Amino acid sequence: MALRTTAAVGAALGVLGAAQWLGVRAPRRARPGVALTATAALLGVARAAGLGRDDLGLAPSRLRAGARLGGAPAALVGVGYAAGAALPATRALFADRRAARTLPGALRQALVDVPLGTVLLEETGFRAVLPALLRERCGAAGADAVAAALFGLWHVVPSGALVEANPALARASGGGARPGRAATAAGNVVVTAAGGALFGLLRRRSGSLLAPALTHTALNAFGYLAAYAVRRAGAPSRPR
Repeated sequence: MALRTTAAVGAALGVLGAAQWLGVRAPRRARPGVALTATAALLGVARAAGLGRDDLGLAPSRLRAGARLGGAPAALVGVGYAAGAALPATRALFADRRAARTLPGALRQALVDVPLGTVLLEETGFRAVLPALLRERCGAAGADAVAAALFGLWHVVPSGALVEANPALARASGGGARPGRAATAAGNVVVTAAGGALFGLLRRRSGSLLAPALTHTALNAFGYLAAYAVRRAGAPSRPR
């Protein structure tokens, strides 16, 4: 007997909440393991609710469409980040203290921490499982909207570190001249909810979770690499 929708949504939100609670407390190297475990739990919830691979955007037949629709914006992100890190007017936005100081560390962040510790869990939760569970009651667009709003709220906790790690980016996300935690959190929720809406659109148009996952990975991974490049070039760690 399939798990009822309300119970399944509650279970999925519980898994996501537990993953975030553990993720902010676990050592950095342990976070991919936390995310992988939570992802497996989310897929278990989906299976118990009677969802299949097509419902979740995991059908192999849609991989090509997902790569095509997600690869183009991912490439644009890379070009934009390279230009932003090179231009003096925007370079301070990439002076993020969370970025590794060594090339091996930066590569680990881009190739391991981002795809396995962040993107896999978030895309499975907010672009696969939750929209599929909510679609029957809210419709496709409504389910994506709810998932995007929840994705924005998911970033309230991580935004707390943004003020100290990257004051310039905190101001750009809505923190004002002297960014505070509350203003930065509110701005970050709006920005990430909008990003979640875009990711949802990519997922729906391609029929594949790969499309938003590629774009999401590019946004985070290229950000770490750009921050490493700025630091390597001798940019100041805090804007004047």
